[in-house]
Amino acid sequence: MYKLLLCWRYLRTRYIALVCIVSVMLGVATMIVVNSVMAGFTHEMQARMNGMLGDLILESRSMDGVPDAAEHMAKIREVAGDTILGMSPTIHVPALMYIELNGQLITHQATIVGIDELTYSGVSQFGSYLQHPQNREQLAFTLRPGGYDVYDHQVPDRALLKPRKQMEHAGWAHRRHRAMLKKQRDLQQTVPPVKADASGLQNPFAFTDQPNREEEGRDFDPAIETHVGIVLGIGTCSYRDANGSDQFVALPGDDVRVSFPKASLPPEAISEFYTIVDLYESKMSEYDSSFMFVPLRELQQSRGMIDPETGIGKFTSIQIKLQPGADAAQIRDELRNHFPAQLYIVSTWRDKQGPLLAAVQMETAVLNVLLFMIIAVAGFGILAIFMMIVVEKTRDIGILKSLGASGEGVMGIFLGYGFALGIVGAGVGLGMGLLFVEFINEIADLLGRVTGQPVFDPSVYYFYKIPTIIDPLTVVWICAGAVMIAILASVLPAWRAASLHPVRALRYE
Repeated sequence: MYKLLLCWRYLRTRYIALVCIVSVMLGVATMIVVNSVMAGFTHEMQARMNGMLGDLILESRSMDGVPDAAEHMAKIREVAGDTILGMSPTIHVPALMYIELNGQLITHQATIVGIDELTYSGVSQFGSYLQHPQNREQLAFTLRPGGYDVYDHQVPDRALLKPRKQMEHAGWAHRRHRAMLKKQRDLQQTVPPVKADASGLQNPFAFTDQPNREEEGRDFDPAIETHVGIVLGIGTCSYRDANGSDQFVALPGDDVRVSFPKASLPPEAISEFYTIVDLYESKMSEYDSSFMFVPLRELQQSRGMIDPETGIGKFTSIQIKLQPGADAAQIRDELRNHFPAQLYIVSTWRDKQGPLLAAVQMETAVLNVLLFMIIAVAGFGILAIFMMIVVEKTRDIGILKSLGASGEGVMGIFLGYGFALGIVGAGVGLGMGLLFVEFINEIADLLGRVTGQPVFDPSVYYFYKIPTIIDPLTVVWICAGAVMIAILASVLPAWRAASLHPVRALRYE
């Protein structure tokens, strides 16, 4: 009982112990906040990676693809059974895209992807990334009359974002406007010379050739006919200016030219014109600036990937969506046993993004080590303070031992004191950390108003708020580690106090 009373007395009267408590408290709170934010960012990043890919991907090693996707999908269902939620064949081909802007061509390297618009959204989150509401319900590679989102529809609070004014006129209105401007330029370049009237003077309003009234009266203008539709990533046709606003070099309604290799020997480059029908924004720059999507059948025909006799087309990959909770790694291994590795690659979406995920995990681990050193510094502070207390209380220790206190009892006093400091520091740090995480976005807004600079700009980080995830297991080991460091730091002073001889301790001055 005397050990608890002395621990409580030291904790109340030794104000220098507050330094140790504050050190442990700040270390625990910082680690909780950092781990919560890192967990939130990692979860969002993984969700977006998986959003553009299926849970499993069966790929052909040949860029020319393999025939009969239906047969392959039937074999996959035979192997995986009821764990399959959906499948969709695709074609991935490296390509060059050309965008005409003010008479100049902007060349962009990307991958053209042929997809089945009826099934692709069922194996990925691609549909939710599109900018037109009707396409989010069901993608159609046709140009919409308008109604494209001016604000990022993935962000609930529009006040956090800057509007994309150019998207207001995207669609058929933009295409008709471009066609009108082109017709005016062509007319200015081909105006016929005027002829003289009876007086010999030239009449500036009289043309040499009479206009074609039949052509004038047509309601439909062939200049605004569309090509096959294409969906571009927002990163392939826009850039962000110094103010953080998106500026577009192409909009839905514009035409682009895409060059890609034909599936033939010798290789032959072909070019096709496409009309932009929508844009997508997955908020992963690797995808938004690298992929463009066209109808699967159109790409098969352009590349010569359809057998003229059977009408069966080729594919280069099959995206597979699994039931929630299914073991993707196990199903991957089973599929590898049924599809020869010489011809096919079977991987999970984590396998495809392995280096990036490993880099994030390494960054989180290094941050935890560095932040844990803060608590270790607090441990050295506890060690120094306890050594000083042992020196100051040498006579008191001698009195305790002369009254019958054992060495283990004296050691228990200092170990209990260290345990109490760790518990109080970790408890207060836990409360502070959880409170900070709960109101982290409000704190960021307050700091932004005070400094005049946004601490967390959604237009830069692609999150409308700071994402946080509190993992109870992580919180437990942070607090347990802090308490353990406080206890370990008190072992040496406790051992020194326990080893004091009572007579020498009483004679100490």
